[in-house]
Amino acid sequence: MSISRRKFVTRAVGLGAGLALAPVAGLVAAKKAHASSEAPTGPQPAVLYDLTKCTGCHLCEVACQANKGLPPEKALLTFREPVESAGPKVAWVVRRQQCMHCQDPACESVCPVGAMVKTPEGPVIYKDERCFGCRFCMNACPFNVPAFDWDSGVLDKALIRKCDFCADRQKEGKQPACVEACPAKSVIFGERNELLAEAHKRIQENPDRYVNHVYGEHEAGGTSFIVLSNVPFKDLGFPSPDTKPPQLVSEAVMKGMEWFIPSWLGVLVGVTAITKFRQRRMAGAAESKSHSHHGKEE
Repeated sequence: MSISRRKFVTRAVGLGAGLALAPVAGLVAAKKAHASSEAPTGPQPAVLYDLTKCTGCHLCEVACQANKGLPPEKALLTFREPVESAGPKVAWVVRRQQCMHCQDPACESVCPVGAMVKTPEGPVIYKDERCFGCRFCMNACPFNVPAFDWDSGVLDKALIRKCDFCADRQKEGKQPACVEACPAKSVIFGERNELLAEAHKRIQENPDRYVNHVYGEHEAGGTSFIVLSNVPFKDLGFPSPDTKPPQLVSEAVMKGMEWFIPSWLGVLVGVTAITKFRQRRMAGAAESKSHSHHGKEE
């Protein structure tokens, strides 16, 4: 196994700290995430995915794998089985699945060691050197996106697989690799508000072509990956999360830990003290009874 000393120490410390202080650290992360989500961060990058234009060529998937140097079985975006659409023109609708890059990401809120981070620029990235594999992010994500890499060792590789919105390419002024590779222009990259306006414009100009809904505009508090479709989203297997950010729930749970943890520790200390007190009394009574018994025999 090849691993740097720094990475070994970092992940080992993260493992110990995470197991011991997961609820408290999660609360800190939740507060930090909520504060960052409220702070003005300027224009937010986003992708508009138009399913009516997608041919399912998988070139976006290939481009993603090439950009990240990943084998097919560890792709960061995948395609679901096509669905037959009803209506004037029967057609097969294909759709891909990837990280939605929520405006208020639940994965960041519940991560006890800050491995999931919503950057000021918009992408939700994963810091593998911090992760110890608790998989809280997998349970919290309303879109079932983060995947655990069962082939990874705890100390040498990334444990969670998730699209990072090509954050490195965005810093260089480039588009995400999947957008650049799409020949049908079914995905376009731009500023979120502008893409939302474009999505509503397409629906208004072609009401017979689209379902009157922009997926990701409000779901889970809003996402940076927004979708148009000619088939109801539920028929395509899209989750239907509440419009409120799920992180509000996780924050409430974590806040409860502020009083629960010290209170529970107090209960445990109290029970331990009472148990030991009773044991001492029972031992003293037994010893006294033994002395009394020996005195009678003499």
